[in-house]
Amino acid sequence: MSYVETIKTFLRVYDLGSMSAAARDQRISAAVASARINTLETQLGVRLFSRTTRSLHPTEQGRVFYDGALRILEAIDAAEAAVTDMTRSPRGTLFVAAPLGVGKRFLAPEVPRFKKLYPLVEIRLRLSDRKIDLTSEGLDVALFQDQPRDSNLMMRQFAEVERVVCAAPDYLAVMGRPKNGDDLIADGHHCLNLRYPGAPEFQWILNTPDGPRKYAVTGPFESDDGDVLTGWALDGYGVILKPRHEVAQHLASGALVELCQDTPPSPVTLGFLYAHRKHQDPKLRLFMDHMSDRIGTAIKKAQSDA
Repeated sequence: MSYVETIKTFLRVYDLGSMSAAARDQRISAAVASARINTLETQLGVRLFSRTTRSLHPTEQGRVFYDGALRILEAIDAAEAAVTDMTRSPRGTLFVAAPLGVGKRFLAPEVPRFKKLYPLVEIRLRLSDRKIDLTSEGLDVALFQDQPRDSNLMMRQFAEVERVVCAAPDYLAVMGRPKNGDDLIADGHHCLNLRYPGAPEFQWILNTPDGPRKYAVTGPFESDDGDVLTGWALDGYGVILKPRHEVAQHLASGALVELCQDTPPSPVTLGFLYAHRKHQDPKLRLFMDHMSDRIGTAIKKAQSDA
């Protein structure tokens, strides 16, 4: 058991507040995680966590050690990056997150191609439409598709993603065709929302002649999976607001019809979020270079084909 692996386990236990969660995250057993923490406490001669049957909390000594442990790993990362730059053979594991739609359609197909170019780099991909936290979930980088927000993370933007409000012809035959956001509200349209546990109250932001305006849309169904919403819309159950590239083929075939063209939604930014301490990691730079070039090109083509 290496000291570095022990430090990594300590940091994950601290961040996640759970021995079992840290063990799952590191793909080890809870017994191994517990043994590593016990060994570390024995070496240091202090208790790093106070434990009960129901909870685990860092002690004062644990909080102090956490800051030092982070600096240790940052120094190791920097040293590995320097050596990798010298050998020009990037190696190691990248933990990557992405939204379901863009992740399945564009990112996932490129992972094997990236692996073929850099065989010593392992990719662990997590796809979800819920909001993620890089630090607490042990991620190196996340692909985001959203309005840019203030963040203590570094951001690398590489594409603008057009969005569209749309619905199936069968739905419009019953409910009518809204020309703008006011029609959505006044005519009681069934808007299908992406929502996940802990998500804020959902609003659609559309561009009006007076500037962007928030519309508090409602509907009978919600899901934390964007593809489920698209399926419901195709089946005639309501209106969706989606990135154009995710529904391009349905718009081209006529299975979905673009709506609210008097007040279209603003485009959102596509890019990568990653921690400041990762900016010198060569495998991360190579991954972002590869993916931004290929995904950006693919999305532009998908948008133009719609």
